[in-house]
Amino acid sequence: MPAIIPDVSPLLLAMDLTGIFIFGLTGGTLAVRHRLDIFGVMVLALVTALAGGVLRDLLIGAIPPATMQDERYLITALASGLFAFFFHPLINRLVKPVMVLDAAGLGIFAVAGCGKALAYGLGPLPAVLLGVLTACGGGLVRDVLVAEVPRVLREEIYAVAALLGAAIVIAGAMLDLPKAPIAIAGAAAAFLLRVVSVLRGWSAPRAPGS
Repeated sequence: MPAIIPDVSPLLLAMDLTGIFIFGLTGGTLAVRHRLDIFGVMVLALVTALAGGVLRDLLIGAIPPATMQDERYLITALASGLFAFFFHPLINRLVKPVMVLDAAGLGIFAVAGCGKALAYGLGPLPAVLLGVLTACGGGLVRDVLVAEVPRVLREEIYAVAALLGAAIVIAGAMLDLPKAPIAIAGAAAAFLLRVVSVLRGWSAPRAPGS
């Protein structure tokens, strides 16, 4: 088991906080659409923003999770919930606002989760899996709490997009390429695949004859 190392690079921290705010907005906006009160909005924003990262940190041995060590994580998640509560009409003027925000958070969290797993000494395959878990974990909990089938289990391209973003990070690490451009490329690729798949109606393969 690798030794626990100090957490984390400024790039990973910036991506984590950006992903937290974006995912918190998706959770808070969805809560408003389901007519939840302010407590419900804040809970949905928190779990959407933080659940995936907490699971990632527990699995790589980063204990206590970054959410509990650095107040900026909780403050960012709470701020996103309050923003969604008070400014949801502004968010809803966007085209498919929840889907677009969710796609952005998906790409950022896939890259950040994979990058942090690599920083803690994990191999390529476990790092990719943790990138997908980081990206999909919060959204899965969010959807369950509002009694929707989680997006990651639907036919839409969702986890596959996160997988693409994490795979780009792995390829960049193996080729020893600069981290920042690779992280941006991975997040952008995941975002674009997710958005294009929704707009064009692409779906993951189903079992033959199902």
